[in-house]
Amino acid sequence: MTALTLPAGALCALIGPPGAGKSTFARQHFKPTEIVSSDFCRALVADDENDQSASGDAFEVLHLIVDKRLARGRLTVIDATNLRDDRPWLLARARHWQRPTTAVLFDVPLTTVQAQNAGRDRVVPSEVVREFHGLLPTVDQLHDEGWDAVRLSSTLTHRSRTGH
Repeated sequence: MTALTLPAGALCALIGPPGAGKSTFARQHFKPTEIVSSDFCRALVADDENDQSASGDAFEVLHLIVDKRLARGRLTVIDATNLRDDRPWLLARARHWQRPTTAVLFDVPLTTVQAQNAGRDRVVPSEVVREFHGLLPTVDQLHDEGWDAVRLSSTLTHRSRTGH
């Protein structure tokens, strides 16, 4: 196992379905100010991180925060599924600000994700978890998209430090 070390000012996207352990990983590896969470942004705009009707507004807020942090050269960790349309935008903004990128892929078996999801305070419907799990990219796909580094969460130690 290796530690996750990121260059100063990097953009890091956590990629995986709900219940894969992204938020737990983020809290273990990064300062709270370095983490930009889609759930938190949803709570900011709607007072409820579960309110999916607020997702559009929440992602506008997330994009604004990401852009401002990258412009300032701050390590920016995106805690969202990052399984649909956001990865190209994230890469484009990192390139615009000339920041290195790292994708951390949570390629966790569906049965594990479903079990972890069931034990959360905020349970996502199992069919949604299954759908998102089916959208997982491969390491090669992420490299082909243009990520500078791709890491599998299962190969990282639980206590690592960022390079900032």
